[in-house]
Amino acid sequence: MTLRQAQGPHRQAQGPELGTPIQGVTLYSFTRAFHGREYDLDQLIRKTAAEGFGPGLEIIGFSSFRGFPEIDDHFAGRFSDLVDEVGLVRTSLAVNADIGLRPDRLMNQDELLAYMRTQMAAAAKLGFPIARVQISLTPDSMEALAPIAEEYGVTLALEVHADQYASHPRILALRDRYEKVGSPFLGFTMDWGATVTGFAPSLVEAYRRRGASEELLAAVVQLWDDFYEQGPPADQADHGQRFGRFIGLAHQHGRPDLGIDFGINGTGLFGPARVDDWLEIMPWVKHVHGKFFGIDENGDEPSVPVADLITLLVDNGYSGAVSSEYEGWHWNHWQNPFEIVRGEQAIQRTAAEAAGSRMITDAAEARRALDAHLAHAVRA
Repeated sequence: MTLRQAQGPHRQAQGPELGTPIQGVTLYSFTRAFHGREYDLDQLIRKTAAEGFGPGLEIIGFSSFRGFPEIDDHFAGRFSDLVDEVGLVRTSLAVNADIGLRPDRLMNQDELLAYMRTQMAAAAKLGFPIARVQISLTPDSMEALAPIAEEYGVTLALEVHADQYASHPRILALRDRYEKVGSPFLGFTMDWGATVTGFAPSLVEAYRRRGASEELLAAVVQLWDDFYEQGPPADQADHGQRFGRFIGLAHQHGRPDLGIDFGINGTGLFGPARVDDWLEIMPWVKHVHGKFFGIDENGDEPSVPVADLITLLVDNGYSGAVSSEYEGWHWNHWQNPFEIVRGEQAIQRTAAEAAGSRMITDAAEARRALDAHLAHAVRA
């Protein structure tokens, strides 16, 4: 355990009873196997259940369902039967807020609401109680979407993803609007990539395999460590300067081809906020992306403080779902993603027990806990 990991989260003063988070996974973790046609969707759902990665099941709409967001009744029924048959529990459907879909201009508010309504209807038809949405949605848009979410019984959980973080002004503006609106159908998806403690060793290895020198790799890791000590970027200008520093390093070491990649990962995937930062929005967290990048030879996640994050959830009464989200598949083609997810979930379970609680692994209990956590039913 590193010093950064050992610092740990703090419980809110006079906090709630201990939470019992629901174990789960997003099929996004297995994208390489899915896109490589090792498994079709049905087979991947069955494998997820057979491997014990549930009961929670999260799916990305556009990358998993043909024709999404148009879902016919026959497919919806067959999908529901399959999920029930294998003993999984639908937690979150990832939907998109692609305001830039048009080639000539950004969507206006009416177009965006119509676009999101179609996806919320699909989430309800498929039986997902949560729709993960993206940061491109403004406080005004989220407020306007609240009655549509209530109509379908689907909670909109906006993802707080690096380079954003819980205390970022854009996220605090959303939190304040949620408090003003008072709808139980608005909240956040906590993505652990916002609170990373180190540049992922598996990505360093991937760059090594692409011919990056040890000197360059050491410089990239050191630059990220320096940014970690400084904390999250103060604003977009600061973020842009950090991005440029990674590009500059690549040029200085004769590998300009790696510059953009360093910048995207170093600033947009590995967020340097501290674990306690999540307390700013904890009461509004509806879902969790247990983002991680790899498991080392000791069975630890060396760049994401998984145990501290689980402890934070337990200490603050969170009993919603945690979807293990293995992001290392983007670059790690030499290790088995299923074994990597298995290792990360073991860390979660151990951490929950050490915090005086446990992860829910039973489907029936998970359904009850999720219903209580959200306090409403899906209306297809």
